[in-house]
Amino acid sequence: MLKETMTSFDIAAVFREITPIIKDTFIDNIYQINAVTLVFNLRKPSQTPINLLIEAGRRFHLTSYIVSKPSKPPAFCMAIRKYLRNGKIIEVRQHEFERIIILEVKTREGNFQLICELFGEGNIILVNQQNQILHALTYKRMRDRNILRNEIFQHPPPSGRNPLKLSLEEFDKVRTIGKLEIVKGLTQFLGIGGLYAEEILLRAGIDKNTLCQSLTTRQVDEIFNQLNNILSLTTTGKTEHCITVDEKGELVDVTPIQLRKYEGYKQKKFEIFSEALDEYYAEAALKEKEVSGSKSFEKELAKLERVLQNQQGTIEDLKKKIELNKKIGDLIYSHFGELHVLLQGIVDAKKSGKSWEQIVSDVEIGKQSGRSPATFFHSLQQKGLILNVSLDDQIPALNLRRSIQDNAANYYAEAKKAEKKLEGANKALQETQNKVEELKQHCAIQMKETQKPLLRKAREKAWYEKFRWFNSSEGFLVIGGRDAVTNEILVKKYMEPHDIIFHAGIVGAPFVLVKTEGKIPTEQTLMESAQFAASYSRAWKEVSVTVDVYWVKPEQVSKSPPSGQYVQKGAFIIKGTKNYFRNIPLQIAIGIKTKEEYLKVIGGSVEAVAKQANAYVKVVPGKLTSSKLAKQIRFLLAKKAPESLRKGILEIPLEEIQKFIPLGEGETKA
Repeated sequence: MLKETMTSFDIAAVFREITPIIKDTFIDNIYQINAVTLVFNLRKPSQTPINLLIEAGRRFHLTSYIVSKPSKPPAFCMAIRKYLRNGKIIEVRQHEFERIIILEVKTREGNFQLICELFGEGNIILVNQQNQILHALTYKRMRDRNILRNEIFQHPPPSGRNPLKLSLEEFDKVRTIGKLEIVKGLTQFLGIGGLYAEEILLRAGIDKNTLCQSLTTRQVDEIFNQLNNILSLTTTGKTEHCITVDEKGELVDVTPIQLRKYEGYKQKKFEIFSEALDEYYAEAALKEKEVSGSKSFEKELAKLERVLQNQQGTIEDLKKKIELNKKIGDLIYSHFGELHVLLQGIVDAKKSGKSWEQIVSDVEIGKQSGRSPATFFHSLQQKGLILNVSLDDQIPALNLRRSIQDNAANYYAEAKKAEKKLEGANKALQETQNKVEELKQHCAIQMKETQKPLLRKAREKAWYEKFRWFNSSEGFLVIGGRDAVTNEILVKKYMEPHDIIFHAGIVGAPFVLVKTEGKIPTEQTLMESAQFAASYSRAWKEVSVTVDVYWVKPEQVSKSPPSGQYVQKGAFIIKGTKNYFRNIPLQIAIGIKTKEEYLKVIGGSVEAVAKQANAYVKVVPGKLTSSKLAKQIRFLLAKKAPESLRKGILEIPLEEIQKFIPLGEGETKA
C-alpha cells in the first residue's frame, strides 16, 4: 500500500530541513500542474533556482524533477500569482505539529500567508494580513469552520495534543482514557497516526494491546521517553532518511528516521529527507500511472473482446444462413416438378371452393398412400398462405401466391443479402481486431515508458548559464551580460588576462568574453563572437540589419574614468586601439542538443549552433513577442528533429527557449 500522505513527523522533518533553504527566497513564478499540485520557482541572488512542490492533502518538499506545465494556468494559480509573485518568503512554520505548513510571504502590498493543509482531501489557502481568506483551492462549509472568500480563516480543531509542548505530567493523562488499547489511545491522545504509535510502543517494549488504564508509571515514563527520542531524531535530522521497499522491490514507505517496524526490509538511504520524498513520490506516481494504465487497458480490452465475440457470433450465423438458403434454393430446383404440381394443386383446389381443412385432409390422404407429390407436404399456414414442405432434412416455406421459380429465387436472394452483410461483418471484425492489436501495442509502449522515469530530473546548470552564452564551433566558451548588473559581474569577476572582450558599437550593448584558457582562437570564433555581441545588443530591438563590433584585450578595459567623469553601472572605459568587425549581420540560431538523458536548449552564432545541435532554427530581428516566437521555435525544432526527440522537445518549457531570444522579440528565418 503506497503512502498516501505525509505524517506530522514527516512534515516536522522536512520543515526543519528546507526552512533555511527557502527562507528569504523570492517567488519567481507559480505553476499549477494539476487540480491539487503547485510548483513554486524560488530564487536567491547568486544561487541555483529552487523548485518547491506542494500537493494538497499529500506532500510538501523540494523537487528536482521537471514538471509539465499547462499552457493556460488555472484560475487559482493566476489568483495567487497576482499576490505572491516576486514576493519574499520570510517565514516557514508547521502549525502545532499538525499536518499544516504555513508560508509567510512579504510583498509590496503587505504580508500574506499561504496555508498548506496536508490532511484529508487537503487544501491550499491564501490569507491576507487581516487573516481574511482571499483564495482557496477548495471552498466549503463545515461544522467547525468555513473556507469561504472574505471570511476570517480558522485552523481546524487540533487532532490531539502537540507532543512538542507536552510535559510528562500532561502525558500521564493518557491513562485516563480507560479501557482503550494504548496503540489507539496514543493516536487519539496525540493525533499522530497508527504507524508512529506502534513505533513508540515497539521501542518502549510495551504490548500495543495493553489497556491505557493498566499502564504503570514506569511504562508511561518509557513511552514518553521514546516519543521524545523520535521527536528529537526527526526534528534535528540526526538520522538517515530512507525509502523502504519490500522483497519484490515494491515501495512500502518513506520516513525521516529508520523505523523498527521496517527491520528486515530493504532501505534506500538519503542524507536529505526532501530528496527522499521527491524520489518516493516520483516512483509512486510512476506506479500509480502503471496501475491506472493497466486497469484502463484491461477494461478497454475486455470491452473490445466482448465486441469481438458478438461479431464472431454474427459472422457464424450469417455463414449458416447463406449455406441454408442456398441449399434450400437448390433443393427446390431439384424437386421443381413435384413441388410445382403440389403447389398448383392446392391453389386450384382453393379456387374450386374447397375449404383449407378439406384441402389439407385430401393432401394428407395422398401422403399416407405414398402418392407423389403429396409426400412432400408438411403443413399449411392459412395466415400468409404459406406451404411448408419436406425436402430431405429441411422444411422450407413456399409462398402460395408465387411460382416455384420465384420461391427458389427468394431463397437465393436471401443468401445474397446475407453475403453482403457477411462482407460488412468481416470488415467490422477486422477493424475490431486492429483496435485490439493497437491497444496491446499501446499498452506495451506504455509499459516500456513506465520503466523510465515518469518525470525528467532538471539538469544541474553551469555557472555561466546565468549569463548569455554559447560554445563556439571551435569549442571556446563565449559569455555575455544580460543587463548592467551582469555586465559588471562578468568583467569584474570572470574576465581573465588571456580572454578577449567584444562590444557592439552601440549604447546598451553587452560585454562579451571569449574564455580562451590561454589558447588562441581563430578568425572563425572571433567572427561568431562578434555576431553574438551584435545580435544581443540594442540594435536588435531597433530592427537594424547590421552593426559594427570591436574587440579588445582585458588590460584595455577599465572602470576608472577621467577626472570629473562618471562611469555608470555595467559600463567600462576602453583604452587603446579597437579591433573592428564591420557590418556584422544580426542573426542567431536556437537549437536543441542531446546531452546524456537531457535535452538542452542552446543558442548563439548560427555557425556554432548548426555544428552542435540536433536541430536548429534561425532567428532575426522582428516584432513577434518572445512567447509567440518561442512557441513557433519549439514547433519548428520538433518538426526538424529526429522522431525520437519530438515528444521531449514539445515538453520543453517555453522559458528555456525565451532565454535565448534577444531583447524579447524577433522572427524565424527559413
